[in-house]
Amino acid sequence: MAAVAVPPLSAWLVAARSSTQAECGGADEHHHHHHQQQHQCCVGGGSSTTMRQGSKGNSLPFAGMAMAVALQPERRTVEKKPDVKQRRVVITGMGVVTPLGHDPDVFYNNLLDGVSGISEIERFDCSTFPTRIAGEIKSFSTDGWVAPKLARRMDKFMLYLITAGKKALEHGGLTEELRNELDKTRCGVLIGSAMGGMKVFNDAIEALRVSYKKMNPFCVPFATTNMGSAILAMDLGWMGPNYSISTACATSNFCILNAANHIRRGEADVMLCGGSDAPLIPIGLGGFVACRALSQRNSDPTKASRPWDVDRDGFVMGEGAGVLVLEELEHAKQRGAKIYAEFLGGSFTCDAYHMTEPHPEEKALADSGVAREEINYVNAHATSTQSGDLKEYEAIVRCFGQNPQLRVNSTKSMTGHLIGAAGGIEAVAAIQAIRTGWVHPNLNLENPEKIVDVGVLVGSQKERCKVNVALSNSFGFGGHNSSILFAPFK
Repeated sequence: MAAVAVPPLSAWLVAARSSTQAECGGADEHHHHHHQQQHQCCVGGGSSTTMRQGSKGNSLPFAGMAMAVALQPERRTVEKKPDVKQRRVVITGMGVVTPLGHDPDVFYNNLLDGVSGISEIERFDCSTFPTRIAGEIKSFSTDGWVAPKLARRMDKFMLYLITAGKKALEHGGLTEELRNELDKTRCGVLIGSAMGGMKVFNDAIEALRVSYKKMNPFCVPFATTNMGSAILAMDLGWMGPNYSISTACATSNFCILNAANHIRRGEADVMLCGGSDAPLIPIGLGGFVACRALSQRNSDPTKASRPWDVDRDGFVMGEGAGVLVLEELEHAKQRGAKIYAEFLGGSFTCDAYHMTEPHPEEKALADSGVAREEINYVNAHATSTQSGDLKEYEAIVRCFGQNPQLRVNSTKSMTGHLIGAAGGIEAVAAIQAIRTGWVHPNLNLENPEKIVDVGVLVGSQKERCKVNVALSNSFGFGGHNSSILFAPFK
């Protein structure tokens, strides 16, 4: 199929509107009978035909159709059930932009070596803030990845997202030549952001103090969370499912699971998915300081993020992006792709009453057909907060504690918390554990909480681990809980 002409800038907002296929319960439909009180409204069903038409005038009938489908989830479940499990989803590429490197192997080797990416913030003067440390990316270049004209105007979250996305394609061997042979109506992008274009929006507010005439004409589209995915899809000419999900710190996992479901349901063959965030600006730091969530260990930045340690005093902010290439198994085999791992499934739950008592692990097992004994590695959400770490630990042990080989670690002990991108880079860490046979240490676990069994947690050095099934947790403010499962491809 010939490459499709990229629409003019003025058409973005129209295209963005007509390409959003939102519906309730789509991704969750094949286990909607579980925990009705935890039922979650998620974006992610929808037909991927909307954008294929290419005309602007046809968005309403599709919107009507999406709503009609949303109102009749029962009927659709019956039709769709047979082929959900037949299409297997594999990971064929990974891309990262992190405080510990911008390549999946460099990133993981730093994790294995126990290198901390936490340092003093240099981007702006934060001397008046009680927290002055973060997982700040010190060097980053968009050269060769983003057109210079766009790079100057875009928010960093979009630059991280597009760069990580294109690096994932390169890592997966999806060269431009090979991409031109793909059916682009069956390739999609689902990379989310928790905070979106904060800097662009902040700059618009500053400009508005002078006059609306000073505002950047791109300040609205470049601030919304969907536009990173949208621009990447336009750049690639991909016309499959294209949107973003924003569920605070669980963003990446929601995007990865919904992307996999598009492939499982036969709506796509290739999906770029994950998350990106760039919240390290004064309003971002100030906001998290204001809700008293952050560590104030400014004198010793590398020791500040210490999940499960009695001396932890809050999380440490980070920034970056993590993106996976998900591909339907036969599609990957046909092009001779290197398969890094298999995606088995996952789940979302909603607390509906409080944000720190997650139980999504059980539902993830139901979705993937995995027995709990099979899980021997958990990449925990563990952010280094007082209550969150312990609640999650209790849930993990209750669910998987009977496996004597169980290993649990927290990537955030070294990267800090990348907010919407956390699940993306942690999925990469889980896949790399599967590939290498090593799990990374838990940094700063010097004085573990009494209730924590140190036999379950990885120590201060990397450990050998033949991963059978890996589970990666992400929990977002507002009660968005998610668990996703990866396994070696057999």
